Amino acid sequence: MSIINIIVPELPESINSATIIMWHKNIGEYINYNDILVEVETDKVILEIPAKTNGILVNIKSKVGSIVVSKQVIGTINSSVIINNNKILTNNKSFNKINVHNLIINKLSNNLSPSVRRLINKHNVNINNIINKDKITTSKKTINLAHRRTIKYIPISNLRKKIAEKLMKAKNNTAMVTTFNEVNMEPLINIKKKYGQDFKSTYGIKLGFMSFYLKAVVEALKLVPEINAFVSNNNIAYYNYFDINIAISTKNGLITPIIKDVDKLSIYKIEKIIKQLSFKSKINKLTSKDLVNGNFTITNGGIFGSLISTPIINVPQIGILGLHTIKDRTVVLNKKIIILPMMYVALSYDHKIIDGKEAIKFLLKIKDIVENPIKLLFNY
Repeated sequence: MSIINIIVPELPESINSATIIMWHKNIGEYINYNDILVEVETDKVILEIPAKTNGILVNIKSKVGSIVVSKQVIGTINSSVIINNNKILTNNKSFNKINVHNLIINKLSNNLSPSVRRLINKHNVNINNIINKDKITTSKKTINLAHRRTIKYIPISNLRKKIAEKLMKAKNNTAMVTTFNEVNMEPLINIKKKYGQDFKSTYGIKLGFMSFYLKAVVEALKLVPEINAFVSNNNIAYYNYFDINIAISTKNGLITPIIKDVDKLSIYKIEKIIKQLSFKSKINKLTSKDLVNGNFTITNGGIFGSLISTPIINVPQIGILGLHTIKDRTVVLNKKIIILPMMYVALSYDHKIIDGKEAIKFLLKIKDIVENPIKLLFNY
């Protein structure tokens, strides 16, 4: 018999441990090479561990909720098992799948306590449905349970703990202030309507607003370099490059992958990277390299309908830009009351480092670029 260990992959240096959050396979189940076996969650990402061989899962050493570390063995696979003509072959013997399943069930049954086995016999319950005697119920009991008032407890994930930790750190260690403005989105909307189809035909990807927001942020950071910085002991450290985090909502929580060197990227390249990061986040393929050490963050609650908010700084960064939903509103333009698609924007910043004057200048630059995107061509 050839036993292959299931091993936790090498975790990044900044991550000490991970938590088992889901096993996709059960003991006794036949596994194909590259099947996803288990998911482990760090404080930054969720990692999927695939099978390195075909075979049967024979042991799970670390159950859901267990804390694991790099290179730890968390299960084993019997790789000497193969399927041939719909039969499982192992140790030069042939078993059909039902027989193998029964062998596994018998082994489980032998490990049950006498009281549980008596209950199984008394109620004629299938061993497949048994974990402990508390789960042995009649159909009548099951119906009754469906009408009970219950509370479901789910452990807080490492990712949510890390989010909470960073939020509290921002609250306790920054003098956070938020300033607001509003932006006329009509110019960008017109660009998208006029050139969106050509853009998609040329590059095979939709033209969105985020690429323009990112370009606007770069110009604002150039104007107010104090925001493109972080505090290091008693010094303010200034970046000479522009790595911007964009907040993406996932089923496991909010994450902020990075788009690097935004000032050097075209609109198309930015849109392509955003699409790649969004896809990777949905299938849990983001790595720590995608998430660590950006200079400034953009968060867009507007995609969920948020009208206005005060975003919390992504420490150790000094500022964060909040974008919101676009709404038709009555505004005064050239002494006339008209209806325009308007969006509130918010800049939260650390008042220990940034004065209101600089913060307002930054936000006005964002407004100017978004309302006059042609200025991106001339860098002014």
